[in-house]
Amino acid sequence: MEKELCFLTVIGRDRKGIIARISDILYKDNINIEDVEMKVMEGYFVMSMFVDVSNANVSMDKLREQMDEVEREMNLKIQLQHEDIFKAMHRI
Repeated sequence: MEKELCFLTVIGRDRKGIIARISDILYKDNINIEDVEMKVMEGYFVMSMFVDVSNANVSMDKLREQMDEVEREMNLKIQLQHEDIFKAMHRI
């Protein structure tokens, strides 16, 4: 089966549990993390990842709802974009 990638970004004040919350949702939704970069810059947590949603057991809308909940609870900014949209926005 061909991969269906989405770009996920997370930004906010650094605190315990951010990676755990995000990765737990992805695991439970059967979404594989293909690539991830993260760092803390002057107290801010910054993470970007490509995730494969081809075998997800939830819809993209449900995944967005789950990320919106984490965003509210942890005071973060989380964006989820399908790879096709990301490529179209950055095409020259």
